[in-house]
Amino acid sequence: MATRSNPLADTWSALVDLVLPAGCAGCAGAAGRRVLCGDCAAALAAARPQRVRPRPEPLGMPRCVALAAYAGALREAILAYKERGRHTLAGPLGDRLADVVAAALGAVPGPVLLVPVPATAASARDRYGDHMLRLARRAAGSLARRGWPADVACPLRARPRRDSAELSSVDRLRSAAGAFMPVPGRLPAVRAALAGGARLVLVDDVVTTGATLTAVAARLRTAEVDASVAAVLAATQRHVPAR
Repeated sequence: MATRSNPLADTWSALVDLVLPAGCAGCAGAAGRRVLCGDCAAALAAARPQRVRPRPEPLGMPRCVALAAYAGALREAILAYKERGRHTLAGPLGDRLADVVAAALGAVPGPVLLVPVPATAASARDRYGDHMLRLARRAAGSLARRGWPADVACPLRARPRRDSAELSSVDRLRSAAGAFMPVPGRLPAVRAALAGGARLVLVDDVVTTGATLTAVAARLRTAEVDASVAAVLAATQRHVPAR
């Protein structure tokens, strides 16, 4: 059901990590054969998912659960994975994303359909593949090993848009509103999976204002697909635990 990533690029990146270790991705520690040192791996393992919401919270934003704040070893690992080509981090980060998905849905396992926020074509080229699709696939495999039948679907594509790094919350919402379009032919399979009992979870790496998750959920709702739950690895400091 999911779009294919670039397996050659993923394999090449993994080989580079093995042959030319670049140090711990979480703390830039001494080079070694592990992508995360013991302390950084322990920090990620100790994080406990919790519901978060931005201030202000966009109208229609899905209920969002995050692994931890966008800081420390988690922040550095996400940046190394996404911006510096450390694709082997898809393993530990994808496994922790699976923990967030399970926490967002509750303790009882059941069929899950993960929908990663799609990357623009330019971002996918720059990063040698869609980084969230890669994470979603790893998370789906991790969930399946725990008794959660999981699949990945990509019913939307991302249109080119402005870099949101310097945009205000309002401008991010405006930019994201028209940023996603349905992929012809993929929505019926998603509807069929949901009709069969699967629960849909949007997945992303970092939530800031909530504009992107809100826009993706809104676009899916117009296609009669409910997207009311989201799981992310990290939430920026403008977020607070939901009460």
